[in-house]
Amino acid sequence: MTTRLLALEDVKQAYKPKSSTFGARRTGTVRAVDGVTLDVTAGETVGLVGESGCGKSSLAKLIVGLEQPVSGRVLWKGRDVAGMSRAEKSAFHRGVQLIFQDPFASLNPRRTIRESIAEGILTHKSLPRQRVHDRVDELMADVGLDPAHADKYPHECSGGQLQRVGIARALALGPDLLVCDEPVSALDISVRAQVLNLLNGLRQKHGLTIVFIAHDLDVVQHMSDRIVTMYLGKIVEEGPCDAVYGTSAHPYTRALLSAVPKRLPPGHRIDRVVLEGDPPSPIDPPPGCPFHTRCYTAVPDCASTVPALTEIGAGHRAACLRADDVRSSQVGLPYRAS
Repeated sequence: MTTRLLALEDVKQAYKPKSSTFGARRTGTVRAVDGVTLDVTAGETVGLVGESGCGKSSLAKLIVGLEQPVSGRVLWKGRDVAGMSRAEKSAFHRGVQLIFQDPFASLNPRRTIRESIAEGILTHKSLPRQRVHDRVDELMADVGLDPAHADKYPHECSGGQLQRVGIARALALGPDLLVCDEPVSALDISVRAQVLNLLNGLRQKHGLTIVFIAHDLDVVQHMSDRIVTMYLGKIVEEGPCDAVYGTSAHPYTRALLSAVPKRLPPGHRIDRVVLEGDPPSPIDPPPGCPFHTRCYTAVPDCASTVPALTEIGAGHRAACLRADDVRSSQVGLPYRAS
């Protein structure tokens, strides 16, 4: 029996645009997250993918409680976060932790590694003060860091070491859910695999649930049980990893997959999908399907009809009027050339 740990119900987030460089005021509202409904089950890893600006990081802030949605609900273990008591919110913040994209920017340069990892423990008073030192040593060893380096400052550590510090800090309160906001995009390619394998190992060891945000679909495939694709603040496809990667049903997902470099066996090829133009402005999104202005399969109805996220397979949903045609197509997928 599966347990629903986190649920988002028609969540929306909007921002007022900043003034331009020359002080001119901009009108309108940026729809960063536009009606997202999503369940996260205990023990699974959900990969969240999409181009920069699609709303992934804004959604992460809503999940961890750094921001409140303008409408909709965020439910944690069945309770609406907005209506929680002070004690319940404290437990929520202990149970949901965020790993940031830039490990150096996320740490206070004036604090030692030990002080940064211990901060959450001391703030929530989750351990007696005399046990905090030993707990930090345990956490550092858990993420592959030498506890002897606990008195170093962030500028004395490499990017890979700092991201391990960020992971240790996130684990300090024994969370149920980790939200990883592009945790390896700022790292050298030589250490990315190490950090990804570390996260997978910690997931199994501690029974963690993970929301993994990235734009690198190879990384997401390595980490995830389920894939969620976002475009212009909306979910356009979601489903089990094998289904989305093998028979993706939304042309945007298919375009993202076809852009990933692949080593093909002899006699195989890929018809790449090259998207034209830039994503529309989230201040003034197009009518109908938000992707139709760049879609290679669009028909006239796409400009006027907003497609619902419809079930097309076991746990596999897509918001596309031509989902069946896209799923049966070989465009963007490896196939044997004739």
